[in-house]
Amino acid sequence: MLTIFGNYNIIAQACVFCLAFVLMVHIPVLLNEVIEILCVKQGEKIIDATFGGGGHTMAILESCDCCALGIDRDPEASERAKIVKQKYNDRFNFIQGKFSELSNIISDKFDAILFDFGISSFQLEEAERGFSFANDGPLDMRMSKNSGISAFEVVNKFQEEDIAEIIWKYGEERKSRAIAKKIVEERKNKAIKTTRQLRDIVASVFNKAYSKIDVATKTFQAIRIFVNDELKEVDAGLRLLPEILKNGARIATIAFHSLEDLIVKNWAKEFRTCVTQLCDSPITPSREEILQNPRSRAGILRGFVYNSNI
Repeated sequence: MLTIFGNYNIIAQACVFCLAFVLMVHIPVLLNEVIEILCVKQGEKIIDATFGGGGHTMAILESCDCCALGIDRDPEASERAKIVKQKYNDRFNFIQGKFSELSNIISDKFDAILFDFGISSFQLEEAERGFSFANDGPLDMRMSKNSGISAFEVVNKFQEEDIAEIIWKYGEERKSRAIAKKIVEERKNKAIKTTRQLRDIVASVFNKAYSKIDVATKTFQAIRIFVNDELKEVDAGLRLLPEILKNGARIATIAFHSLEDLIVKNWAKEFRTCVTQLCDSPITPSREEILQNPRSRAGILRGFVYNSNI
């Protein structure tokens, strides 16, 4: 286990939170621990492969005189990146695209890279994106509305057995068959158009027993992962790292569920001849961080060093 990061400048951290306030970003998950793992030095170049709201990127740029490249497949992230660009000028650049395609869109090699898998707070909070049942909105769930099928199409057009398989495979939901059956029954009466509709349909399959998380959480996770092909993206992104990293580069990955983390572990095992794990066990948020930012509670941070000479 890494020690708590002690060299991170308090004033710099305050700057990050001020900028985060301007951007309306939640506090980045495992921020200090990520800074420690990446250990970015003056003059180095880092990739934030999942830019989101730019919280981690800003923290890295404040930690030393380095350069950062932000990547995000969500077109809306480019607008938030403009604010970061205004502050850091030539030290920061942004590219809209998938991190699985990095080797095709950059030519330089980098000293460190961060993957913060999953969805951003912006996507969760914007009801029209259809990611969350907390705010009723149209069923969509696409990271980019310009590509792929939507959650509406999955729920309203897929066969019952296919829906059940998606919910089981990507959500590990034990009631997947019952949920799929209920979805198909309900859509015969009227199309399932909103997140609240889908949430209520899923909830009707469960009894009223207390649960720490909403009973629809796994189903929404499953459909979102399927719509965005997230697990394939994670695997492809990790596999191209030898093409874009310098010898000795640091890698930080933050997963938010077991399926993502399993891909990271399998990748590290397969590439053990050139990847060294920094910690014997994953790093998880402290109790204090979870109290400040409940969305961090599922975070699983792992750190690695890439060494092509091993």
